[in-house]
Amino acid sequence: MAGTTLADVLVEMADTLVDDFDVIDFLHVLTERCVQLLGVSAAGILLTDQRETLQFVAASSERTRLLELFQLQTDQGPCLDCFNTGQPVSVADLRSAGRWPRFTAAAAEVGFTSVHALPMRLRTEVIGALNLFGVEPGALDDDRLRAGKALADVATIGLLQQRAIRSGNILTEQLQTALNSRVLIEQAKGVLAERLRVDLDQAFALLRHAARNRNRRLSELAQAVVDGTEAILGTPGAKSRH
Repeated sequence: MAGTTLADVLVEMADTLVDDFDVIDFLHVLTERCVQLLGVSAAGILLTDQRETLQFVAASSERTRLLELFQLQTDQGPCLDCFNTGQPVSVADLRSAGRWPRFTAAAAEVGFTSVHALPMRLRTEVIGALNLFGVEPGALDDDRLRAGKALADVATIGLLQQRAIRSGNILTEQLQTALNSRVLIEQAKGVLAERLRVDLDQAFALLRHAARNRNRRLSELAQAVVDGTEAILGTPGAKSRH
């Protein structure tokens, strides 16, 4: 998506805001567009579940997914602070920040040295955090920070829009469905990685490609892959492991 502009991404995100949109695919596309538009190395999204506990839902790469999970497991890191306070957290150089020592060590292991966490919030309600990672130290300039906040706002609206149409606990139900779907997708990724001898990033790309081509929800196709009732073949873009 060469020459991506903020307007392009906002239009793309708005096009997904239909009654039955695929939450996981929506959020994964958002992480990819953050990388393309903001010049960061990776992006991840954490959302609350029914118990108001943060859970991982989407990331632009496998190493980012693992770092987000580590942050949740250790209950320490900038993304958790962002969610708990409802305020942005920006660290230009984790190595000299002197905060979150376990998270900093884990981030260094996967090559990240800077992080910028933006709350996904509407007024006083915070439903998660959009997290941006860099392999080089440095702060986001004002333009990129504003763009990042705009993307976080779009994602929040995308998740809240159903509640404006339907009464009750639709947001809680929708987020919980997304979290349950994520578990199925992770299982399907493992099955495909083993079966096709590709890495987990490539396995997820194959799953998304197949879901779109077959007009299926990611979670539905993931369930079929896990159950062994539907097969997915590799594509020329998926390199085998040796």
